Amino acid sequence: MDRRIDRRTCRTVAPTLIALVMAAPAFAASLPQDGDAVKGSGHPGCDRVDAKVCVQQAIDAMGGERRLIGIHSASYDVIGHTVLSEQSYRQQPFITSYERDKVVVDFDKQRIVRDVHMTWPESDPHQADLDITLITAQQGGVYHSKQGDSPCSLADLDNANDTLTLGPERLLLNAAAASDLHYAPSQWLRATPHSVVEFTWQGVPVKVLLNAYNHLPDAMERTRTFKDMWYAWGDVDQRIYFDNWHVVQGVVYPTNSIDQRNGVWYASTQVLDPAFNVAIDDKKFAMDAAVAAKSAQSKGWNREFSDKKRTELAPGVELYQGSWNTTIIKQDDGVIVLEAPISASYVKGILAKVRNEYPNAPIKGVLSTSDSWPHMAGVREAVAENVPVYVLDLNKPIVERVVSAPHRLQPDALQSNPKTPHWVVVGDRLEIGHGANRVELYPLRGASTERQYMVYFPEHKLLYASDTLVINDDKTLYDPDLMVEVLQAAAREHLQVNTVYAMHQGPTPWADVQHLVDQAMKPENANKTAS
Repeated sequence: MDRRIDRRTCRTVAPTLIALVMAAPAFAASLPQDGDAVKGSGHPGCDRVDAKVCVQQAIDAMGGERRLIGIHSASYDVIGHTVLSEQSYRQQPFITSYERDKVVVDFDKQRIVRDVHMTWPESDPHQADLDITLITAQQGGVYHSKQGDSPCSLADLDNANDTLTLGPERLLLNAAAASDLHYAPSQWLRATPHSVVEFTWQGVPVKVLLNAYNHLPDAMERTRTFKDMWYAWGDVDQRIYFDNWHVVQGVVYPTNSIDQRNGVWYASTQVLDPAFNVAIDDKKFAMDAAVAAKSAQSKGWNREFSDKKRTELAPGVELYQGSWNTTIIKQDDGVIVLEAPISASYVKGILAKVRNEYPNAPIKGVLSTSDSWPHMAGVREAVAENVPVYVLDLNKPIVERVVSAPHRLQPDALQSNPKTPHWVVVGDRLEIGHGANRVELYPLRGASTERQYMVYFPEHKLLYASDTLVINDDKTLYDPDLMVEVLQAAAREHLQVNTVYAMHQGPTPWADVQHLVDQAMKPENANKTAS
């Protein structure tokens, strides 16, 4: 074959290719977008039939009711990734975690065992991989490891429930059995018209989008509250896409699902080697019943503030330690609260503590130093109580979205009584107050700390370093890069520091932290500080 290029052909074809490339975005824009309404009053692919018959068509397209009802168990491998939108200090595009699991689902006894292998991007070197077994059943669930069982999270229980009841094996069966099944307005999905049926499942309206041509369920939609880190956003619009259909033992089965939340492509999961009606080994589901019960009793993120672990950092500067640290700072003209983490209920407790301790002092402001969702989830309560909030310039857009997010399903104070936020934007050095407990705010601006700011107490030579300092059990630094950037910022701003603390670390001598950074940065330890 002659591989030589005909220049005349290039002159003819190249402009055509360029025109096609230039036209592609316009063509894509002309296509209907996911969620757009299908014009007209009909139900594509289901005209002149009621919603139950439409769902029955979808059941038949998946292999028939007998086959779906006949799925008593399933086993498969899973490979997937999750974008860590709540963890990313620089926002989109988000950093990603990866997972490879072996899963056994027992539909008859409503239980799941999942052997999880996770790769976590923010871990220390050589500690990125985590192996653990998650077991869930009707009474609760546990993380099972060599050290024994510990309670799993409420989010794990929700995810297990979704697998058992709204996964592709049971979604249509539960829709068909619902007493309130009805049509919702038809939608476009991937430029294809879909009939939409809606029913209530466990108190939440669920929509199923049925392809007009092949009748398969291409997506599921709902608005719900989450018990994972998406809890901060209140009512979250979720769409789960089903795709990559394969015939598995006579069932037309979607082996890929993509989870979209509030327009963010959150997670993608690919099922490998699925098999139905596998033998169940009861030993694999064994767990400590008392520990499993604790998982179901957990309050999740709706935690209360505790003043049990109090440390006076200086007269009038009180640190309350917990999973997320909070500081109350008494100044001559009022009180400042350093951090509004976890939840509205948590911050409500903090503000009540301030008013109890200093009944005649106004609350001058809440300092929110990071964009990580658990670190700022309580800002809504501060706004509800008319307290000014100090936010980094780069974080103002996302904090504004958190404050404006609807919370109709589980109303908080701000949802019940909306208030206008009073933002104080931190874009450069900013001083608050006078006297012994005055503070100075400094943006960090590092590669990993770009969306955090420090709080410096000049009279006490005390530094709060946002979410940068964690000392491991073996007396090494978790993610030394973060503290490298803190040291650089402190030097840049000419800060004289004796003691440093952070969101997850109590007061620590500055010299000790400098020593830990020096140890991590030694040539023989260079791989331990690789970003």
